[in-house]
Amino acid sequence: MDLNGSSFSSLKSYIVALSDLPRRLSRRAGCVSTTFEETGQIRSRSGTDMRRNLRWYDLICFGIGGMVGAGVFVTSGTASHDKAGPAVILSYAIAGLCALLSAFCYTEFAVHMPVAGGAFSYIRVTFGEFTAFLVGANLVIDYVLSNAAAARSFTTYLGTAIGVSAEAKWRITVSFLPNGFNQLDIIAVLIILILTLIICYSTRESSVLNMILTGVHILFILFVIIMGFWKGDTKNLTNSSNPSHPGGFFPFGASGVFNGAALVYVSYIGYDAVSTLAEEVKNPITDIPIGVSGSVILVTILYCLMAASMSMLLPYDLINPESPFTRAFDEKPDGLNWVSNVIGAGASFGILTSLLVAMLGQARYICVIGRSGVVPTWFAKVHSKTSTPVNASVFLGIFTAAIALFTELNVLLNLVSIGTLFVFLMVSNAVIYRRYVSVGTTSRWPTLSFLLSFSFTCIIFTLLWWLGPPGKPKGYMLGSCSIIAVGLVKLFNHMVPQARKPDFWGVPLVPWIPCVSIFLNIFLLGNIDAPSYVRFGFFSVVIVLVYVLYSVHSSYDGEEEGSLCQKNVEMVKESIDIEVLTLKVQS
Repeated sequence: MDLNGSSFSSLKSYIVALSDLPRRLSRRAGCVSTTFEETGQIRSRSGTDMRRNLRWYDLICFGIGGMVGAGVFVTSGTASHDKAGPAVILSYAIAGLCALLSAFCYTEFAVHMPVAGGAFSYIRVTFGEFTAFLVGANLVIDYVLSNAAAARSFTTYLGTAIGVSAEAKWRITVSFLPNGFNQLDIIAVLIILILTLIICYSTRESSVLNMILTGVHILFILFVIIMGFWKGDTKNLTNSSNPSHPGGFFPFGASGVFNGAALVYVSYIGYDAVSTLAEEVKNPITDIPIGVSGSVILVTILYCLMAASMSMLLPYDLINPESPFTRAFDEKPDGLNWVSNVIGAGASFGILTSLLVAMLGQARYICVIGRSGVVPTWFAKVHSKTSTPVNASVFLGIFTAAIALFTELNVLLNLVSIGTLFVFLMVSNAVIYRRYVSVGTTSRWPTLSFLLSFSFTCIIFTLLWWLGPPGKPKGYMLGSCSIIAVGLVKLFNHMVPQARKPDFWGVPLVPWIPCVSIFLNIFLLGNIDAPSYVRFGFFSVVIVLVYVLYSVHSSYDGEEEGSLCQKNVEMVKESIDIEVLTLKVQS
């Protein structure tokens, strides 16, 4: 809603709007849209439609580019040395399975509702406007912060590739600024601004560039994998360097494998950005499932091969947690120091691809949030010539560049990741809710009661796993929680019938697979550090204040006379939506 709307036309109008806050909150906060509105009336607020020119292979490359950044070169070392040992290979496989289950949930929504809003739109049609805004805004903040961190990492890895200290040669120290904010990174700013121009120009050309960069990056990764298998020794998969340290393939036991999976799961974050491109896909019904699931599977294979390569190079207790591959080759006696330069070059390409995909995603998130009216509709505009959300792309590009200019990497990394896991959790819940609840025909309380009970059981399990002292009592309590969780799912599946089933592509074995996804995301949230929760709480409070002071009034003003908040005509609208989507696919 523009600032000249009724609630913001004058100070008096705004005071009147604030006095009417309780009624507006009750009307708008829980207001859900329909699929028909998201793909029709709401999408039309962008003016020009985004051009549908992406296929499944574009989505696979976007998914690989978004996930395989520089993180795998770091997290694998900590996961092996401190958590799982050589069994980190299985940790990556388990984390990949978790990502695939969450990807299934995203895919069901993206196929049925191919719009650019991703998780924001999916949650808005299930849990309402306020929850969608809280989740979507947190996700955009995570995108901006992680992109700024990635841009500064690019400078560091580029320096490693050519043998130059980025901090000493390329960053400018400003003495009067506080530590953590006094190293100006001009290269990071230039990279973000160049990528912003590219994503503004064309999504098709962005895809071509991503394919090229991703292809080069994969070549570097394959080189590292081959070198590891060639120079490595299979004895390192079962032996430690120090006899006093536990040995075998599972030196830390089964719990270490799962602890490692929780740590490396962050390396899979990025596939969710692919769902924001659904509005630009030629054939959503076939292209999106292949693109999203295919990218997760391929990335899992790459990660497992990299973990195996690393584990063969050195015993797990000699692996450097911060630079596992670089230090592993440096310690080889046959002059392989130059491989660290190759790793730096490969990581640089990986950062560029992950940046490109994330910046595409964040612009489309804010574009669709603008369509809903909870932020200015200026962000929703799609340029008539480029068919891209130029306003959102430019705004977020400049904002990200400003943060990357001043803020050190370690400051940013303490603020990233919890929002993304929270979104994955909400989307998994939304799949179950949407399958079992249809307003006007079924009650929502059995489903809500189940989701709350199951989530609470998962939280208890997670707290016991991470915080409980080892011993038989802990094992008994974990087993009890598992039995209760399985019993809840079986009871719900038996007692509550599905209200709707997807007409095109759907998550198999509902509610089991979404429930496993819910559990895994809650379990992984238990491994997040305290500063991340503090950040999440702080930004959530800010987002709530923005919603109360601006968004709910803008949304209220933008509500057209006679518009729907998903009343009893939902089933009619859903059937119309299916017909419209079918016609679009056939055309």
